[in-house]
Amino acid sequence: MELTMEELVPIVGKLAEKYTAFEHTSMTYEEAQQLMQAVKYCIHETEISVNRTAVADGNMTAQKLYEAGAKQVEEKARKALELYNEITPAFVHYDNYCLHDTVIDGLPEFFKWYDMKFCPQDTILTLDYPVLKNLSGLEGIDRIYEFILCIRTEEKFLNLFPEDYVRSALLNYDSRYEDMIENICWVVLRDIACHVMAKKPLSEQKFTEEECQRIQSVWEQPEAQAEGRIPNAWEQPKAQAAMEQVSHAVASLVQEHSEDAEEILLYLDGALLDIFIRLGAASE
Repeated sequence: MELTMEELVPIVGKLAEKYTAFEHTSMTYEEAQQLMQAVKYCIHETEISVNRTAVADGNMTAQKLYEAGAKQVEEKARKALELYNEITPAFVHYDNYCLHDTVIDGLPEFFKWYDMKFCPQDTILTLDYPVLKNLSGLEGIDRIYEFILCIRTEEKFLNLFPEDYVRSALLNYDSRYEDMIENICWVVLRDIACHVMAKKPLSEQKFTEEECQRIQSVWEQPEAQAEGRIPNAWEQPKAQAAMEQVSHAVASLVQEHSEDAEEILLYLDGALLDIFIRLGAASE
């Protein structure tokens, strides 16, 4: 909902008094802007967290919207910390520095320095490890909470496989995978796709020349179409059929071995298309 400056300024004023410890000292423009963004962030939390009808009917004042949102921020921060503490005891980073530094080193620093009262909109971390969900539209505790949810889902997927297999898939993708900045689930999914297309068990990692040619054949260019356009490699019928085959194989594997199959498959949705696009580009 749209609120006027006249409604927001008194809330910012009260927050400023707490920020300056009720001392009548001047604030910088940047500090005032920070507090205004903090108020707007909390009000937005109310809009996305409580009954939208209650917000839209005009019965909640700007002050009440802010106070409700501030409580939502506190609650989400508490849940995020609980979730983090839940996943870290058995967390496996496969010696990948980016994943380790983001989850093991970075997230504790967020919880240590997060200022939910005066700067709840500050994400603090860059979150260098790339998850498979677009979090670019989020900030503050919203972004951190969704990031931790992504990490938990990734752990559920990766735990379906022996650690040795995951490491082998990473090694096949990049001999220096410890230094790579790639999503590990994406690499494993890519490895599964190649095994399915090569008709090769996951337990066997080394691909023969014949198996590589079998994978390559998925992207063989067809004759030009009637309209004179040759489709992109991943758009070709053989590639589309192969992608459906891989998608079915992954779904069957996850559904058979995980109680959280729906959550995992929803998270992986879209990654397979990206894999086929990149494999197709490499093939071309």
